[in-house]
Amino acid sequence: MIGNGVKLRPKAQRLSRPAASFPLFPSSSSPHFALPSAAASRFLGVTLNEQPLPAYTLIDQPGQLAPLLAALDRVDEVALDTEADNMFHYRTRVCLLQFLVAGEIFLVDVLAPLPLASLWEKLATKHLLMHGSDFDLRLLSDLCQFRPKSIFDTMLAAQLLNRQRIGLAALLEQHFGVVLDKEGQKANWSNRPITKKLLDYAALDVWHLPALRDILTRELAQLDRLDWLDQQCRRQIESGMIGFPRDDDNDWRIGRSERLRGPGLGVLHAVWHWREEWARTLDVPPFKVCNSDLLLDIAYAAEDGDSVEGILGKVNLGKRHDRLVPTLAAALRQGMGRDPHTLPRRRRSDLAPLSPAEIALQDRIKTDRDRIATGLGLESTLIANRSQLALIARDTSKLDDILLPWQADLLRNEPSLKTN
Repeated sequence: MIGNGVKLRPKAQRLSRPAASFPLFPSSSSPHFALPSAAASRFLGVTLNEQPLPAYTLIDQPGQLAPLLAALDRVDEVALDTEADNMFHYRTRVCLLQFLVAGEIFLVDVLAPLPLASLWEKLATKHLLMHGSDFDLRLLSDLCQFRPKSIFDTMLAAQLLNRQRIGLAALLEQHFGVVLDKEGQKANWSNRPITKKLLDYAALDVWHLPALRDILTRELAQLDRLDWLDQQCRRQIESGMIGFPRDDDNDWRIGRSERLRGPGLGVLHAVWHWREEWARTLDVPPFKVCNSDLLLDIAYAAEDGDSVEGILGKVNLGKRHDRLVPTLAAALRQGMGRDPHTLPRRRRSDLAPLSPAEIALQDRIKTDRDRIATGLGLESTLIANRSQLALIARDTSKLDDILLPWQADLLRNEPSLKTN
């Protein structure tokens, strides 16, 4: 039986070099530099269900914004998180904003009719504490072209410290003994009213960020990696401004599709668009119609000469099966009858394949990178990923254009690059 499992595979993003310079870290005299903060220390060694929860203000009416705007005027630094509905709707929306401003938590219902222009204007002048900011920054860029002044991303900091678990829940449990309710990670944040349990969860997402930042700052300073994080955070801002990938004529070329040549290619094109249309109609993410593995299984069955009836006999579309299967059958017939040569052509890269000499150089650079990463206790791809290694192998003179300064400095004097 071809099942209807659930998988979500975010697209990888190419990160660009930052063009601007922003201050990143508070001075040692900052009131946020103490380890841990007085507020956070009350919760050391306790679980979510046992601890007294921090107080917060829910803002879902226009007249309730004034205290938050006034609080922003009094500070230079704000902890920020977002909640979205990407697991439940076709188009992702920002549903809730969480702010920690000078010890006060404000939860802003973005789906309510609120005049947020002043909020974005004030927020753009602040230094932001965030965790895993890439998704949040892309969301906010798409929402209102928001661009932060500077950020401290606690997830990027944890990566540079080679933490094995870098999620916020793992870090809060490790440092503060706080166990977050996993229900919040799976919740539909577009449902209204938001339950008190979810609001409590949302408040905790920002409550410990200043204390967590202080702990990670101290450890990074001991390793002399604060400037590395500065560069990573600036690049995060620049990449976030790109937003999410736009629709592309070749988005249907998923997974193992490069092996298809005959009718399977036309079938994959047809059933991928069939899934998109149903996802749009039902207002659900495409994976909730069916996962990509099912689409590929269908395409390969067609490639192997299986009939429409034979393929449909092995398909299970879950609770919507009876509703969806007639249109799937039509898509299958359409795909089988299509000449693969009439499909949108894959855009050719302007770059020629690596030459044998360049491949050999790439392997030598990779060997040097892996040795350096092992010595520093870092994940090797933090220094240079596979695509970056290929670009360096093509032209070693562009090392500083391809990598951040701290990454390039680690590699530039290695044997593989000194001989080129």
